[in-house]
Amino acid sequence: MPSVLTDLWIQFSILFGARAAAHIVSPAPGTRRLIIDCVFFLALTALLLWNGIPPYSVEDLGSAVTLRFVHGSLKTIWWLAGAMVLANCARVFLILEHKPREGRLLQDLVVAIIYVSAALCIIAYVFSLPVGTIIATSGVFAIVLGLALQSTLNDVFSGIALNLNRLLSVGDWVVLDDDVQGKVVETNWRSTQFLNKTGDLVVVPNSMLAKSRITNLSVPDISHGASLTVKMQASVPPKAIEDTMHQVLLGSREILRSPSPSVSITGMSRDSIEVELSFRVPTLLSVAKARNEIFDLIYRHTFAASLPLASDPPAEKTAAGAGKPDFVKSLISLAPIFANLTNDEANALASSAERVVMKQGAVIARKDSTTSALMMLARGVAIVEDGVDDGRIEFARLSPGDVLGERGVLLGSKEVADTICLTDVTLYQISKGKIAEILRERPAIAEDLAALLLTRTKAEDALHQASSDRASTTAPDLRMRILRLFHL
Repeated sequence: MPSVLTDLWIQFSILFGARAAAHIVSPAPGTRRLIIDCVFFLALTALLLWNGIPPYSVEDLGSAVTLRFVHGSLKTIWWLAGAMVLANCARVFLILEHKPREGRLLQDLVVAIIYVSAALCIIAYVFSLPVGTIIATSGVFAIVLGLALQSTLNDVFSGIALNLNRLLSVGDWVVLDDDVQGKVVETNWRSTQFLNKTGDLVVVPNSMLAKSRITNLSVPDISHGASLTVKMQASVPPKAIEDTMHQVLLGSREILRSPSPSVSITGMSRDSIEVELSFRVPTLLSVAKARNEIFDLIYRHTFAASLPLASDPPAEKTAAGAGKPDFVKSLISLAPIFANLTNDEANALASSAERVVMKQGAVIARKDSTTSALMMLARGVAIVEDGVDDGRIEFARLSPGDVLGERGVLLGSKEVADTICLTDVTLYQISKGKIAEILRERPAIAEDLAALLLTRTKAEDALHQASSDRASTTAPDLRMRILRLFHL
């Protein structure tokens, strides 16, 4: 008997040593760790059966105490090893699903069931005790404990239900019926934690969450729909308002192009026409930025099209209807590049501007060409892009009040991309000679122009991956180039 036990301990010592060495080589949990545990469990099973110790059978009570102790110890190790393999399978499954955090509660539940089952099997097959009696006895304690922890258990089972239904996951933006809105950062046995827009942590018990109406803003995808309403005067046909609002949406860079944004007339009276603009943005956090941009575009496009807002004066009194010089001067006031001009200088530019109309698809300025006039959009939308087919890079979308051609006129440089009309476009050209006259009278304006040019140049270079010598250009360098070009 001692020799048999000695051989048995030697065999299992070698197996346990091999497993320990394998875990030292691969200490981190994961697929390789699971494979090691599976190999160990299969080898342990084979050794037990080889030595005539079936782990799923009750030990003979007539056997020697030492033999029963050794067999019981090995059976206990076998059941625990099996439970460990099943528990690791559950964990690895969640890792492969790339959702280890939101599945933690469900993982804990499955692991607990596995280890409780293994413990009952050890009681039955190792200690030869009646499992049914133990379960019945523990049931009484479970009832007492359940009554004492009723509120906690309500949260626990609500959390289990929420995880099984997959109503929300970590990273989702959700809105509850009590106006709680935030991003799910963790869900555990008792509660779900949200991070709201102000960066505060909101903790909601699972029992309350299960009773709430949940709106998941991240399903079926993380893009988010939004809308805004504008009231216009009923002095123009609704069709003209609709076309202008389509141009507003076309000029926005913050919204998604698919699905297509839409414009709908939602109300009409003798005094006003109500228009709703609907669109989608990449994420919920992009809504405010997109709405701000669209409101700015609404102001510029309605001004350019002489469409008064509901609270504006009648259309015939707006700047757009007061004659060409006043209208162009108002456009000049919208352009940041002309922000520091005096009233006389703005009037001089407006008087010299020449009106040009271009059809949809026409090229306003081609890449590698040098423009000879500064151009300012008065109506429509244009796009600045480079590349061919699917590889095209969009630099900007131009709307009324935007200026193009400043690189060629002020620096003598070539255009870095094509500027193409997305709609029918009306623009006003200001000759290089007129810009030179203003610079000769006030050379300090060159510094303001250089600062604005630098901002646009850096943005274009970042998108176009320009060379380092262009990226290192500074405002003083651009100012000197402008002054040298105009011989100042």
